Amino acid sequence: MAQSVVVQVGQCGNQVGCRFWDLALREHAAVNKKGIYDEALSSFFRNVDTRSDGNGPDIYKGKICSLKARALLIDMEEGVVNEILQGPLRDVFDSKQLITDVSGSGNNWAVGYKLYGYQYRENIVEKLRKTAEHCDCLQCFFIIHSMGGGTGSGLGTFVLNLLEDEFPEVYRFVTSVYPSGEDDVITSPYNSVLAMKELNEHADCVLPIENESLFDIVNKINQMANSGKLGSTVKQNSLVTSSAGSAKTLQEKPFDAMNNIVANLLLNLTSSARFEGSLNMDLNEISMNLVPFPRLHYLVSSLTPLYTLADVNVPSRRLDQMFSDAFSRDHQLIQADPKHSLYLACALLVRGNVQVSDLRRNIERLKPSLDFVSWNQEGWKTGLCSVPPVGHSHSLLALANNTCVKPTFIELKDRFMKLYKKKAHLHHYLQIDGMEQSCFSEAVSSLSDLIEEYNELDATKGGPRTDPSRLKIAV
Repeated sequence: MAQSVVVQVGQCGNQVGCRFWDLALREHAAVNKKGIYDEALSSFFRNVDTRSDGNGPDIYKGKICSLKARALLIDMEEGVVNEILQGPLRDVFDSKQLITDVSGSGNNWAVGYKLYGYQYRENIVEKLRKTAEHCDCLQCFFIIHSMGGGTGSGLGTFVLNLLEDEFPEVYRFVTSVYPSGEDDVITSPYNSVLAMKELNEHADCVLPIENESLFDIVNKINQMANSGKLGSTVKQNSLVTSSAGSAKTLQEKPFDAMNNIVANLLLNLTSSARFEGSLNMDLNEISMNLVPFPRLHYLVSSLTPLYTLADVNVPSRRLDQMFSDAFSRDHQLIQADPKHSLYLACALLVRGNVQVSDLRRNIERLKPSLDFVSWNQEGWKTGLCSVPPVGHSHSLLALANNTCVKPTFIELKDRFMKLYKKKAHLHHYLQIDGMEQSCFSEAVSSLSDLIEEYNELDATKGGPRTDPSRLKIAV
């Protein structure tokens, strides 16, 4: 069984990470009734004997003693991490897994990357190595961060570079939360484009997530719950719940529901690596099968059911409807239109009691409405995990490598250029040691190249679909 390590950076990264660990513990509690430390748990948790000195040896067999998350929590403000340490998850982390400062990065990528990156480099490397040493077979690093702030974008991408240097063989999956156009951080276009250059060069797979999409999804869920159409009884054991695990309380933070959706994406993404199933899919297979060109590693994710995750009793979606939902815009975590763009490849990760025949039937049904590149008409990768999410009979995560991410990147570049043409706010960045104006021009040029690669692929759309000729066999 392979293990994964989660590195959560910045305020957003730590808030999403907090929801992920909470939901992961609930999911394993629902499956693991006997309290035995098993292989599924070992993928994200260590079982530690804390009776000796608080950091005893790992216990590989037998009863769960004390679970510790395979995680590193980094933030240059203490607030969110301190909150986690005072909350219900305090026992899952210890001080050896935390790196915090007090002042924050002031929404400045250069402070996060150039200043804190170099200042904390040794500390980060040492803690990453310690975490890696506790793994038998380290397969993947997950980085969770946001693109708009200073610590998430700057220090988050600095850590990504470190991981490539220190653990070149281990896959790097990045969950990046992109700011909306109405973002309250004026410098977020700078931070995002500077971070994009690092993602282009050093990530194996990036799951871009837009705040705007999450906000829309949560609004739709609330409307459905409040309209009473679907029966607004609260599901006590549903996965997207308040942190108290019960009906929404006043203490719930506005971002909790949005963060839960991202946490669920990560749970479903890793379910096949953690639990049994008739078609297991390792995380390295996703990168191997879905990324035909190294820089085009941005995957659009859609998740279903979404509304049933809303603490409302929605009738369970029929299986075929679930597949249709996964290809509709309402269920995507990024505002894009894959159906009218070009697919390079697509992965379907299904959980619950679903047969391979159901998968094949739905792929054949959907295929005619989707445009795949001419050289990869059969570009489907599938995974079947038999353990459904808590409170549901089945779920589906679709990951599409599709040119529909291009408008998001174009819009980001436009917002960057509006500021950059005026040289607005540049002095805040240039006063940081090691930060030069060439960093900006290189970053925007890297983004332009990426957009151009998508343009070239889009230009082939609608071309003739020719089947390669077969060898003729003489009779």
